[in-house]
Amino acid sequence: MAASLVSLSYSIKTGAQPLFNRHGSHRLRPSCPLPLPPSIGKHITSCSRRQRSMKNPSALETSDGAVNVQVDDDEEEETCELVNRTEVSIDGVEAHLLTAVKNNNGTGLLLLSDVFGFQDSSTSDFAYRVACNGYNVLVPDLFRGDSWSKNQPESEYEEWRRGHDMNRILKDTTTLTEWMVDEFAAAGISKKLGVIGFCFGGGRVVDVLASDKNGYFSTGISFYGTRINSAVAGDVNVPVLFIAGDIDPLCQVKGLKEIVEKIGEESKVLVFEGRSHGFVHRPETPEDDRDAEEAFSVMRNWLHQHLLLGN
Repeated sequence: MAASLVSLSYSIKTGAQPLFNRHGSHRLRPSCPLPLPPSIGKHITSCSRRQRSMKNPSALETSDGAVNVQVDDDEEEETCELVNRTEVSIDGVEAHLLTAVKNNNGTGLLLLSDVFGFQDSSTSDFAYRVACNGYNVLVPDLFRGDSWSKNQPESEYEEWRRGHDMNRILKDTTTLTEWMVDEFAAAGISKKLGVIGFCFGGGRVVDVLASDKNGYFSTGISFYGTRINSAVAGDVNVPVLFIAGDIDPLCQVKGLKEIVEKIGEESKVLVFEGRSHGFVHRPETPEDDRDAEEAFSVMRNWLHQHLLLGN
């Protein structure tokens, strides 16, 4: 049974625990970690970090040419007062719902994972950080308990992927979207949503937006989306930001530019030189870390412009 968002948007002040547990970048360090009672099935934290500004953004490509992204030039404080994580089940689809508590901006985001699934630490870390910026983030299990494992042989990948029907996944995301709209409306949260996706999920961003006949979504962000269906790109009616590396074999920049031309709507492509697949949510080098921070800054400003200022 799906939990009500109204019951989730409150502050639990009994304790906190570290926001991220993996080794690597994108960890927001809690300012006052305390043990969380096991009876509370939620992850709460208070944290603060210095956000490095993006002083040299890469060019953004539109159908009309290259433009720049508006980002703050000064170093600013990125603060996360409280994040509440709850496990929900929505018509048989398991998901994590992360809600910003004290600094909630009243806006919802659907975050679509890569093939490693919604419980993977890299996806969870990123979702937490987005929620820290005030958003309500729903991260669903796109694969119904059968995500790809790092231990599986690569030779089995195509067979595994064929086992996940794209129509079923799109139906699930439609159900999740309608649930978010209903629950957020009941909680007094904006009905306008955004959708973000990585890799596999990044490819599904276009599918979700193209099928959004009710106009629930105001924007989308696709991080190095794979196997994007360009045939439906013309059905997208909101601006989409595509972020990718120029040496990514799984997400060709040329293909992204063609999709942007079909979408129009002030959509853009942000290309990072020397970066390959997964560099934003799975950085492996100091250079990846640097560009991942820049990409996050651009994403944050894009969401602010198209969701907060646009509503």
